[in-house]
Amino acid sequence: MEVKITNENYESYKNGSLPLVIDFWATWCGPCRMVAPIIEELANEYDGKVTVGKCDVEEADDIAAEFGIRNIPTIVFMKDGKILDKIVGAASKSKIEEKIKALI
Repeated sequence: MEVKITNENYESYKNGSLPLVIDFWATWCGPCRMVAPIIEELANEYDGKVTVGKCDVEEADDIAAEFGIRNIPTIVFMKDGKILDKIVGAASKSKIEEKIKALI
């Protein structure tokens, strides 16, 4: 299950025991809407192995600024509080899943 990443809860997810995947998106972004069902599917498939979160760049601009997000969708892959990889732009399920598998 995917979680909503906010300015208030980000640190707890970042420092959590599971690897973290963050999908940076916005409601007005067409490519973000294309990626959303893939992210939801992968969140369900990898539940308990990774935390998959969605971060609205307009609601959590502090987090977006911390990561230097300039284009959306951007998917960030983190482990132990460190960024290991990222994808900028819409991507296929297989490409995103490959990055998730590298985390676990």
